[in-house]
Amino acid sequence: LFLDRSDAVELPIKFIPQSAGCYRCQILLKSSCDVRVYEIECVVNTDDAEAEIEFQTPAYQAVIQDIPISNMSSQDWKLEAILEGQGFYGPPQINVGLGETALYPLMFKPITEC
Repeated sequence: LFLDRSDAVELPIKFIPQSAGCYRCQILLKSSCDVRVYEIECVVNTDDAEAEIEFQTPAYQAVIQDIPISNMSSQDWKLEAILEGQGFYGPPQINVGLGETALYPLMFKPITEC
């Protein structure tokens, strides 16, 4: 199936979200010989935030920092954690219900002085 760009019609949509979350809508297009319904889902994320945590602990002694994760969206979150770096540990997944704040326990346990 090849679409001819001359047959395409642009449908500009302006979307101004009030906050992060998942927004759904339906667009109904009607003509004398056709009816089409398009379902659109927009996922809005907050700006990337950077944070820095400094751990100080004797070698072989673990330290845990609980990192708060707030879900102000309109749906529950199931987040996957990918940890990089030697000596860092934490759960591979965390669930955060809508409107809730969950604590992610990030552990650092050095095996040598560093």
